[in-house]
This record gives sequence, structure tokens and C-alpha cells, in this order.
Amino acid sequence: MNKVYFIGAGPGDPELITLKGKRLIDESDVIIYAGSLVNEKMLRDRKQESLVYNSAYMTLEEVISVIKENFTKGKKVVRIHSGDPSIYGAIREQIDALEKLGIDSEVVPGVSSFVASAAAIEKEFTLPGVSQTIICTRLGGRTEVPEKESLESLASHNASMAIFLSVQMIDQVAERLKSHYKETTPVAVIQRVSWEDEKIIIGNLSNIAEKVKKEGITKTAQILVGDFLGDEYELSKLYDSNFSHGYRRAK
Repeated sequence: MNKVYFIGAGPGDPELITLKGKRLIDESDVIIYAGSLVNEKMLRDRKQESLVYNSAYMTLEEVISVIKENFTKGKKVVRIHSGDPSIYGAIREQIDALEKLGIDSEVVPGVSSFVASAAAIEKEFTLPGVSQTIICTRLGGRTEVPEKESLESLASHNASMAIFLSVQMIDQVAERLKSHYKETTPVAVIQRVSWEDEKIIIGNLSNIAEKVKKEGITKTAQILVGDFLGDEYELSKLYDSNFSHGYRRAK
């Protein structure tokens, strides 16, 4: 049965896409991709006759119209989003609109920029004795953030934090986080992670805003905050010789 595929293309590197996502793109007849964020190299192995639309210039109605027109002709349609489409991907409104038209869809997950950023600096969000919780959030802009999810409220947990779509407000981010995190709390800002021009800035809450502005970073950057970026942590029980589990007995 034919269906529309929503594909997570990953953070930028054309190799950071699932085998399934790559196969579906290469087999598709119609490709609608988020051109402002998705690397065009993702499309280099597409069928020569496939139709390509850049959704950066399209409204929701136009996207749905293109999908409907081609789907009803029996064409294989893929909708490509950056990172993982379930995080700030605006896919729900598209899926619901298609459902009303009787068009089935499937979501193919991808590598989010927040995990790609942790990989770029070789850090682990869930360090034993430091943090076992990851908070993904953003500051409010044109899309508001519920008051109960204010940065100050989330910061009270002192968990590992990944802040999307907010680097243009880095001053405000740092200041609001200081309500609960120490000024010495490490911060990493990774711009265009996994792209050829990737840029990494390391600092703490007291100096990260100055460093980011000095580098002229105002968009497409991930902000990582928390002591998981530091060097103090406990060793995992998983490989502890004194710890038993289903596959190994304690010595």
C-alpha cells in the first residue's frame, strides 16, 4: 500500500541518515525537503526524473497540495526534515491534514542535532553521579513556550540540557540559567554540527555569551548545558567487576 514518508535526514552530514531513509529518498518520485536545513547532498542519488520541491518557500497548504496531487497519481512521495522530525519538525499538522484526505504516512526517525552535538564534543548526557536526565527545550520566539516550561523552571533540576533555536538570544539564555545553575557550569555551543563548516565554542555560563557573539553565531546552533560537560563523574555499574547482571556475575 502506498504511503507518504516523513524522513529525518539527520543534522547535516549526508552519511548521518538511516539506511531506510536513504533508500526511500533514492526510490521516490517526489521529494519535498526543508532546503534551509537539509543538506542537498542527501538528494544526489535520487532518480533523475524525480520532482524536487524546497519547502522553505512553501506554505503548509502548498505542501499538502503537492503531496495530494502526486499521491493520487500513485507516485511515491517523501517529505524530508532535518534532524529527527519529531523534534521541532512541525510534522503533526501535516500528518493530520493527510489523514483527513485518506492518505497514510510513516515517520522514519533521524539523528537529532542535540545528540550529534554531544558526539561532536565526545560527551555523554547521562553520566553516573552527575545526571540521568536530558531536557530538550527552547526559548520562546514566534512559537511561544508554555509558562510551566520556562527556562528557570527547567533549570531547577540541574539536569543535562539541550537548548534548540535560541542561540540568537544567548545573553538571555545564560542569564536565566544562572537562576539555578552555577556561573561555572560548562556550556558548549555547536553551530552547524556535522557540516563541513561546523564550529564549536566551549565556555561556561559566565562567558559563553561573549564567546558566541565574538564568533558571530546567530543561528543553526545547539546550546548544551550541564555538569555532564565536566570531568567529574562516577564509573558505570554496567562494567563494574563487583556488579552482577543478567550476563555477568560479580567477582
